[in-house]
This record gives sequence, C-alpha cells and structure tokens, in this order.
Amino acid sequence: MYAERGKNLVGRWEHMKTLLLAASAALLATACSSTSEDETAAAPSEAAPAGMPATEYVSTAASSDMFEIQSGQLALQRSCDPAVRQFAQMLVDDHTRTTAQVTQAAQTDGVTPPPPQMMPRHMEMLQRLQATGPGGFEAAFRNEQTTAHQEALTLHQTYSQDGDRPALRTVASQAVPVIQMHLNQVQSLPSTAACATQAPAPTTDRRRGERG
Repeated sequence: MYAERGKNLVGRWEHMKTLLLAASAALLATACSSTSEDETAAAPSEAAPAGMPATEYVSTAASSDMFEIQSGQLALQRSCDPAVRQFAQMLVDDHTRTTAQVTQAAQTDGVTPPPPQMMPRHMEMLQRLQATGPGGFEAAFRNEQTTAHQEALTLHQTYSQDGDRPALRTVASQAVPVIQMHLNQVQSLPSTAACATQAPAPTTDRRRGERG
C-alpha cells in the first residue's frame, strides 16, 4: 500500500513539474514578445530624422533670396507690364530685408553665415529667365516665381517648426507670411505684358502730307 502511495505521489509531482515548466515557458515567451514589441515601437522614434541644420537653412535661404532679388531686377529691366514691375520691386525690397534678418539671426545664434552663393537649381532658374525671348518673359517669370516661392515657403515653414537655433526659427516664422503673400500675388500676374497688347500710337506720315 505504501509503495502504491509513493508511486501516486511521484506521479503527481511529475505532473505538477510538467505544468510548472509549461507555465514558465509561456511566461518567458510572453515577456520576450512584449520586449520585442516595445523595441519595435521605440524604433521609429530613434530613427526619426533630425531637424534641418542651421547652416543648411541659412545657405538655402540665402540662395533663394539671391534668386528673388536678381530675377526681380531682371524683370524691372525686361518687362513693361506695371503689375509685373511692381511685383518685381517688392521682391527686391522684401528679399533684401529677409537676407539681412537671416544674417543677423545667424550671428545671434553663433552660426557663421556661409559666403553668399546661388545654388545650381536657383542659377538654372535665373538663366532660363535670362534666355527668354521677347514676348515670353512675363509667362516665364510667373512660372519660375511660382516654383521658387513654393520651395521657399516649404523651407521657412520647415525650419520654423523643426529648426535647431531659436533666433533663426523666429526669423523663419516671420518670413512665412511674406513668402505666402508673394505666392498669392504671383498667381494674379499676367502671362502676357499688358503694354505689349496695346495698339501702337498713330504716326503722321509727313511725306504724304508734303505730297498733298
């Protein structure tokens, strides 16, 4: 009888040990799964891109301003349309001011502004305008200004939100409404100069009068 009881106890112990091992394995699997999920959830935050560096913002903003100033000066030389000329002068004035503000903010933040230089993309845009023939300048100017201001708006908005220097972030946020105003106004510019569609003033043929 005692032998039978011993066998029963051993059997129960073996069964209990099996259950304990199974429970331990389940807990370990759950813990590993939870750790893996936590690591996976943390991965995107660790891999998130950093904000735009100050030097990149300053150099890109400077190039954008140089394009706007020089293309505005070109429009003042090439276009006879009053609306285009008024817009061009506004570009020269506003972007000259923006350049000074960004330069001052960079110095405040301890960032050494890079030498003023127009980036290849902005240089290509300016060269396309310079190569435009008579009668097509206004349409080309409107197209290039639309693209340039869309890119500038994205630049200043991005740095104003994610920039790494406080003074430059402030200047970027101040530039956003100015760029947005330019972008709104460029949509209303004519694609053909109003002065080019006006009929030429009548002339007097003196020779005909002399013959009469």
